[in-house]
Amino acid sequence: MNPIDNLNKIFDSRVRLGIMSTLMVNAQINFNDLKMLMDITDGNLASHVKSLEENGYIKIHKGFIGKKTNTTYAITKTGQKAFQQHLSALEKMIKGIK
Repeated sequence: MNPIDNLNKIFDSRVRLGIMSTLMVNAQINFNDLKMLMDITDGNLASHVKSLEENGYIKIHKGFIGKKTNTTYAITKTGQKAFQQHLSALEKMIKGIK
């Protein structure tokens, strides 16, 4: 089987790759911290997290801290599995190039 077959098209974007990488090592992260970490606009982040959520890879929790809205993101079990498969495929591809 060709390792490229196991690459997940959803993770092609550097932003989605960054979001998933961040969530693999953090239980959750809020919108502003993630936006600052990725160095992107509100709208850009919103569209990427929407895509990840629609595919079942992350879950979004909207709440309040006082009167301010607070949106946090966490990776799902499905997301962890899919991302690990993607990383494994990348690793196999890289090793195959050597």
